[in-house]
Amino acid sequence: MGVYNLVPKKKAKSVKQQEKAGAIYSLIPAYWRPHTSVPADADVAQTNLVEELPLCCCRMETPHREDALSAFEQTCMAMESTDGQRRVMKKEMMRPSNTVKLLVLCEDHRAGMVKHQCCPGCGLFCRAGTFMECRPYGSISHRFHRDCASILKDCRFCPHCGEDASGAKEVTVPKADQSPSVPGSNPRLSFPAGPTSATLLKPKKVKYPMRQLYISAKQGDLQKVIHLLVDGKDPNFLMEGQNKRTPLHAAAAEGHHEICHMLVQAGANLDMFDEEQRTPLMVACENNHLDTVNYLLRAGAAISHKDIMGFTCLHLAAKLGHYDIVHHLLSKASKYINCQDDGGWTPITWAIEHKHKELVHLLLTRGADVNIRDKEENVCLHWAALSGCDDIAQALLEAHCDLNAINVHGDSPLHVAARENYLECVTLFLSCGADVTQRNKEGETPLDCSVYGSSVWTALSTNKKLTDARKGRDCCGEKMLSRDISRGYEAVPITCVNGVDSEPCPQNFKYIPDNCVTSPLDIDKDITHLQHCNCTDDCSSSTCICGQLSLRCWYDSDGRLPLDFCQREPPVLFECNHACSCWRTCRNRVVQKGLRARLQLFKTQKMGWGVRAMQDIPQGTFICEYVGEIITDAEADKRENDSFLFTLDNKVIELADVHCIDARLFGNIGRFINHLCEPNLLAVRVFTMHQDLRFPRIAFFSSGSIKTGDQIGFDYGDNYWRVKSKYFNCQCGSLKCRHPAVSREKLSQDVNYLYMFQLLNVEESGFSNTVCARGSDKFLNQVKNKSYHIILTFVDSSLSTANLYICELNKLTNVV
Repeated sequence: MGVYNLVPKKKAKSVKQQEKAGAIYSLIPAYWRPHTSVPADADVAQTNLVEELPLCCCRMETPHREDALSAFEQTCMAMESTDGQRRVMKKEMMRPSNTVKLLVLCEDHRAGMVKHQCCPGCGLFCRAGTFMECRPYGSISHRFHRDCASILKDCRFCPHCGEDASGAKEVTVPKADQSPSVPGSNPRLSFPAGPTSATLLKPKKVKYPMRQLYISAKQGDLQKVIHLLVDGKDPNFLMEGQNKRTPLHAAAAEGHHEICHMLVQAGANLDMFDEEQRTPLMVACENNHLDTVNYLLRAGAAISHKDIMGFTCLHLAAKLGHYDIVHHLLSKASKYINCQDDGGWTPITWAIEHKHKELVHLLLTRGADVNIRDKEENVCLHWAALSGCDDIAQALLEAHCDLNAINVHGDSPLHVAARENYLECVTLFLSCGADVTQRNKEGETPLDCSVYGSSVWTALSTNKKLTDARKGRDCCGEKMLSRDISRGYEAVPITCVNGVDSEPCPQNFKYIPDNCVTSPLDIDKDITHLQHCNCTDDCSSSTCICGQLSLRCWYDSDGRLPLDFCQREPPVLFECNHACSCWRTCRNRVVQKGLRARLQLFKTQKMGWGVRAMQDIPQGTFICEYVGEIITDAEADKRENDSFLFTLDNKVIELADVHCIDARLFGNIGRFINHLCEPNLLAVRVFTMHQDLRFPRIAFFSSGSIKTGDQIGFDYGDNYWRVKSKYFNCQCGSLKCRHPAVSREKLSQDVNYLYMFQLLNVEESGFSNTVCARGSDKFLNQVKNKSYHIILTFVDSSLSTANLYICELNKLTNVV
């Protein structure tokens, strides 16, 4: 009867539609496809048979015939195992195997043929009575009679798929009442002997609506989904009334990962959003379908997407306590563990609020930051106090969560626990040293927040009496001067404490998160001048243009520099920019995301203000930038205070103008980082939103592992100390200190400071090394004809303060 075609083929399709249907059809597993006479090589090799198994062709049909059919061919030729035939005309002809004659089938039997309900041996439909049923995969059913099984070398095989028939089960289906094949037709309707155009019934072709694909995907009907995809239904169809979800959303929500696979292979978008901006992966995580989550991740679904509330997959799974889902997500992308939603809450925050203890412990072991603050400045301990779970609170305290952290209302975790009347949490906080006298913005102490006469009130009252009794004999600890010196400009708050003296928090500068200018500078920010990449992956491949500019993409999956990164001469890093085609979450974007490490400004014993880490920081982690006012080298020479200048060394462009960053009046936390002779920071030049080589950003990365409480610092360089050693010495305290106070101690021995004098008048002669001075004769006799660095206090009548100078006296003459 001619060449067979794919089923269904109701109308002549365009070439493009036929190619699409063929592409989808080729993705169907072998045992779901219609079989042709091509040898089943896998089966032959598996059974060592040289003969070909006679497989079915249930899903094939002859081409559409334009010529008129005979009277016999105008009725359905299907024969049931227990019934006679039904008379409904159908032009396309089909058969279950080459051993059965071609049949004209009605729509009902044609659908049964596609579902392998017709026995390839005898050609009878197995929809009632007793027959064998082979299920090679899930819900796929192949029906045939016991005597019609294929037999080769004394082995029985399914005549549909060629699988071993020993696993087939015998099924008995009772005879059902006969119903007409065409809806609305009379089962007793008889046809005239001679066919005429007036008496022939027209076949009613089933046209499924587009929403049927969504319904079938939700119901888990794999065969119907395949049928609809082959028929050309759009796998990205948005279902009205269902939050505009796609069929992939429906399958993921119900955990039908086989259907998810078919939809993805047919072109379904893995990251399609519904009305709540949720992806199929997020829906699967929310409904705790681990197999579906695993499949979608392997297929390439993005784990970092956020919905309208800012929730990621981790947020949804942690909130609902889906331990296995969270564990699997962390094994794939642990860098999103501290991602914040629109309220500033991280996954561990949601797990704490809903008292998922095991999940909290899992997140803590994977590095969850317990001191990240939400929009109201709450830390994790505030939420543990609100939930009243002392076990979780204990775990958070062991993870160094700030016990005395205060939120925007001035409440500490102790305030919250007292207000909620949770005695276990209150007792725990008091035993760990919580401040019972701290007042919130309403002027209330934790005692004031508790219910009078309750057990919580009694515990707080007793503790307050003990605290008052030991006042005056306890040494004062560090005082919190500011809960965030950045005033919210940084993603992570930077606290300021002083446990040395009474100096307040520095206020002589303006905190800024990015470099600024106060005079015109010609910085090339033209987007058309940017070299950029066209990556579709995470920019970790060697083909990334931005990575090639940096020699390679240096960042690993956690955004850290590798251990083999050159620290002696660090290469210039070019991060992806806004002209690139990659996602903003690609691997080659770290510095531009801003400060992420928890830092604290504190008063040191000998080095003034310094910066220390408030968490363990692995090697290669981005710490912060050195931010300030960009000025020219000429402008820098005019400024008296050069203590905060950072030169932008242009080694790439030797003839370019030299510029500096001055953080004296405008700066960030980087302006407080001290010099260390054994530094734990590395300064690296980085380009992000522009590539003007004269103006790199200065980024600090950890050059080694940094422990909680360690002061961070970098090497100021020998040029700095060549000038500044005349004024002060290094106080880093390291045994390997390269700029100790030895020279000044030697000076103290040679020149007795008991004879230091006040220089009343200085008159500089024509020689730069000749100084006229008047002072103590005994002192002058000691320094005459000697070379010293002498500290002199110069008093100018026009100045209200005395300035400190160092005068080099190579030869003392004209002593008055």
